[in-house]
Amino acid sequence: MEKARESLIENSEYKPVLKRITVFAGGGAVIDGYILTIIGIALLQITPDLNMDVNWSGIIGSSALLGILIGGLFFGYITDLFGRRLMYTIDLVAMVLFSVAQMFISSPLELAACRFLIGIAIGADYPIANAMLTEFTPKKYRGFMTGSLVSVWYVGAILASIVGYVLLILGPHNWRWMLGSSAILALIMLMGRWDTPESPRWLMSKGRTEEARRIVKNIWGEEADLEDLEEICNVKTDVGKIFQGVYLKRLIFVSVFWTCQVIPCFTLYTFGPQILSALNMGEGNKWIWGYMILNIFFFIGCIPALKWVESVGRRPLLIRSYVFMALSLLVLGIVSNAPATVVIICFAAYAFASGGPTVLDGVYPSELFPTDIRASAYGVATAVSRLGAAIGTYLLPLSIQKLGIETTMIIATVITSFGLIVSIAWAPETRGKTLKETSSVV
Repeated sequence: MEKARESLIENSEYKPVLKRITVFAGGGAVIDGYILTIIGIALLQITPDLNMDVNWSGIIGSSALLGILIGGLFFGYITDLFGRRLMYTIDLVAMVLFSVAQMFISSPLELAACRFLIGIAIGADYPIANAMLTEFTPKKYRGFMTGSLVSVWYVGAILASIVGYVLLILGPHNWRWMLGSSAILALIMLMGRWDTPESPRWLMSKGRTEEARRIVKNIWGEEADLEDLEEICNVKTDVGKIFQGVYLKRLIFVSVFWTCQVIPCFTLYTFGPQILSALNMGEGNKWIWGYMILNIFFFIGCIPALKWVESVGRRPLLIRSYVFMALSLLVLGIVSNAPATVVIICFAAYAFASGGPTVLDGVYPSELFPTDIRASAYGVATAVSRLGAAIGTYLLPLSIQKLGIETTMIIATVITSFGLIVSIAWAPETRGKTLKETSSVV
């Protein structure tokens, strides 16, 4: 019996054009990290300038997350229906426009509206960019590359911390420049994406075989052909498919573990200065240094996780990470009036451990669903996770005010522990498999 031919695409090296796609695919996550971090610093100046109370702080902090929910939910399906390339640039145009619009607001309502619209564009970008990158990446690099797509969120967060700090010390009314600065990042990413080709896997799934063949041969060489895509031709996009059978179970797993990770993570980012002040780090500029250290450790935690996702495997990495995340939050909850050193160590430990789930936020949803519903499933998971994060972000300042910081950290521990339980029960191992194998229901 003749041995089946191995896919030249799934087993290829990472070509220069693919590296360029990888770099600019991460642009949305960088901007997301920047936008959701800069607001935490900007709120220190916005609150007195616009005479905002705690409710408006919560609304503004969560408005972008609600926009991400809407963007992910609807534009994932649109991406599966009409293609990756078109939306890949339109969403960045929207980010530029609404980032600039933030500079001219005069009320909390206007700011919340701008951030909601920016959030829609960011939410649209997650499934688009993930699907695009997943469908171009060979299997031995897929875990690293799709994981890095989400990990660069922290690059944006670190950059926002630096920009926010500089503008904060330069004057008391620089928050407009803080918020508008995200337009520069979006413009750079827009130029880098402009000539990205359409995904040949998506073209093949829609029966557009000649277009798919031209792109395949242009990128992988004349010896490559459509059979190397291992893609079913002419498949109808049916979003209802992700809510049935095995795909529903996978969707629940991805949505739950992602949500349990991002609720504590996003609340720490949005209200990092206020949390650190509540934990006895409000004197002088202590909170600024604590916030920067937190950002750095979040990013550093992703670096070994990007290696472990292939060497250790998806499932062990997820479970071990959740254990250390829960323990770190638990210490913050049970040790009252902890000294600044203990607070920083616990935050740093949590941030470092969160690297595993952060990487897998990009890996699991891209591998567990086929091309015809990949962006839709990723979009729904994004929407669910951001809904949880938006609720958590809105409730956090109220929780600190009404329940106290220790009880708030205990609640975060419970949420993280639930993510651990779901991961132990349902996390699959997909390391070393092709997209055809990982997305199969067999």
